[in-house]
Amino acid sequence: MNANQGHAEPRVQARYHQEVASKLKEEFAFTSAMQIPRLQKIVINMGVGDAIQNIKVLDVAVDELTAIAGQKAIVRKAKKSVAQFKLRAGMPIACMVTLRGARMWEFFDRLVTLSLPRVRDFRGVPSKSFDGRGNYTLGLKDQLIFQEIDYSRVDKMKGMNITFVTTAKNDAEARALLGHLGMPFRK
Repeated sequence: MNANQGHAEPRVQARYHQEVASKLKEEFAFTSAMQIPRLQKIVINMGVGDAIQNIKVLDVAVDELTAIAGQKAIVRKAKKSVAQFKLRAGMPIACMVTLRGARMWEFFDRLVTLSLPRVRDFRGVPSKSFDGRGNYTLGLKDQLIFQEIDYSRVDKMKGMNITFVTTAKNDAEARALLGHLGMPFRK
């Protein structure tokens, strides 16, 4: 959403355009503006193994993920049958949200400035969770670090994976991008 559409640009996106892009261009000696890595999308995935016995657990997870992301979560179904887990192909087992544009930047801002500092004994996020192609996945153990979740209504802790998909060619570029945007990596 552009400023001419009546919406203000999210502050992390504004910082990316004003500071971070030029720092990355200088740091990696990019010749074109299109070579500068940028955040493409954020995918939040919540696996709910208990949904095999009780499908209502998945509805609660969808509601919580929708509140956290600010966008409706979709239900994902199992692709394969696994007899040990009593899981059949086609059973609803997880929920996910893909954030792009202004919602993505606002979620990133809330995650870095509000939610991650609420983690007990927080020393930074691990820097080894890159996939080799410039994407970063962060695993969270519980959903209570997000202020959108009402503590009194939570019956069970549910973890989630948050994947930051970038246009970076390698992990060094992606780490520099996320670091300049404010991701608190461990020293």
